[in-house]
Amino acid sequence: MAIKDVLAKLLETDGALCCCVVDANSGMLLDSAGTGVDMELAAAGNTEVVRAKMKTMKSLGLNDRIEDILITLGKHYHIIRPIQTKSGLFIYLVLDRAKSNLAMARRSCQEAEPGLS
Repeated sequence: MAIKDVLAKLLETDGALCCCVVDANSGMLLDSAGTGVDMELAAAGNTEVVRAKMKTMKSLGLNDRIEDILITLGKHYHIIRPIQTKSGLFIYLVLDRAKSNLAMARRSCQEAEPGLS
C-alpha cells in the first residue's frame, strides 16, 4: 500500500486532524495528510523525541522496543508509532482530544503499520 493510502486511512480515525510518516534517521517528512499542524516542523521535533527515548532506553539497559509514544495536550493527543518492519520510520498522528477515542486511535496506528511494510 502507498504511503498516501495509509495516511488517508489514518485520517478516517475519529478526531484525526493530520498525520505523517517520518524518517527518524534524518528527520525528513516522507509524506503527510490533513491540516492543523506544521508537519515539517513536527517531523523534525518528533524525531528528537524518538531519538531521546531510544537513547534513554539504551542508557537504562532496556532491551525492548517502543510500541508508541503518547503526548497528551489540553486539546490534542499526539501519537508517535515507530514502524517495526522499517527501522527508522515512524507514524505521527494528531487528534482532536474532544472528538477522539485514544484506544481506537492507537489501534488505527497499529493497523496502518503493515501497509507501510
